[in-house]
Amino acid sequence: MNFVDYYKILGIDKTATPKDIKNAYRKLARKFHPDLNPNDKDAKKNFQQINEANEVLSDPEKRKKFDEYGENWKHAGEFENAKQNQQHSSNSRGSRNSGAQSGSDFSDFFESMFGGAAGAGRSRQMKYRGEDYTSELQLELVDAYTTHQQTISVNGHKIRITIPAGIENGQTIKISGHGSPGMNGGPNGDLYITFSIANHSIFKRLENNLYATVSLDLYTAILGGEIILDTLNGQVKLKVKAETQNGSKVKLKGKGFPLYKSDGHFGDLLITWSIKIPTNLTDKQKELFAELSKS
Repeated sequence: MNFVDYYKILGIDKTATPKDIKNAYRKLARKFHPDLNPNDKDAKKNFQQINEANEVLSDPEKRKKFDEYGENWKHAGEFENAKQNQQHSSNSRGSRNSGAQSGSDFSDFFESMFGGAAGAGRSRQMKYRGEDYTSELQLELVDAYTTHQQTISVNGHKIRITIPAGIENGQTIKISGHGSPGMNGGPNGDLYITFSIANHSIFKRLENNLYATVSLDLYTAILGGEIILDTLNGQVKLKVKAETQNGSKVKLKGKGFPLYKSDGHFGDLLITWSIKIPTNLTDKQKELFAELSKS
C-alpha cells in the first residue's frame, strides 16, 4: 500500500495549528462532498481520504505518532513497548555497556518491524496489527431517521452493523476488528464506514433541523384553518392562523431529525408557507374578488 501523506491531502504543512486543520478539512469536505459530486468517483475517493486525514491529524495522539513514524504510525504502540522492554532488560543486567546493547537491540527491533535483513528472523516472531479497511454506505434520509441494522459486504465478508439514528451525511464510524487480519497473531485492523445520505424530495436537513416548503391555498391562508402535514414520523394536524402571509414560517418543535446517539432528543421542523393563487376563476368569483378589492 502506497504511503499517504495526510498533510498533503489537506494541503497544509506540519506546522499547521488545530484551527488550520479544521479549516482545511471543512473547505475540502465541501468541495468533494458526494452530494455535490454525485457522478464523480474520484471525488468520493478524495472525500474518504480527506476524512481519514482529518481523523488522524485532528487527534493530538494520532498526529504525534504520524509525525514520528510516518507510514508506520499505526505500529507506533508496538514499537514503543518493545523499546521500553529492551531498555528495561538492559538496565536489569547492570552491564556497563547497557547503553550500547540497548541501542543495538533497538536497531534490530526497528529493522524487524520496518524492514531490513538484520530483522528478518525476528520479524517472524513479531505481532503485526492488520490494515484498516474503508467503505462507503449510501442511505436515504428516512433510513437515517431511525436506528436500524444492515448487512454489508467488505472484502467478500458479510458484516451486520447497527446504524444509529441521526447519522450525518459524510460522517465516518469505526467498526473495531473488522479490517484486515493481523500477522503472527496480531490484532485485526478496523473498518471505517463513511455514510452518504441522499437528499429528500420534501425535507432538507441542516444538522438536526428539517426544512420544508408547504403549499397553502389562498382561502385557508386568509380565513385560517387546519391542514394535515406529512413528517418523517407520521402525519400531524397543524393549525393555520388567519391572514397567514406568503413566505412566513412556523416551527414544529421536536419534529425534526433525531440527535445522534441521544435517544428521545430531536431537532425542529421549520415550515415555510407558499400561498397558492387560485386559477380558472369563474365570473362570479372574479366579481367577488373585485368587490373585496374595493372594500
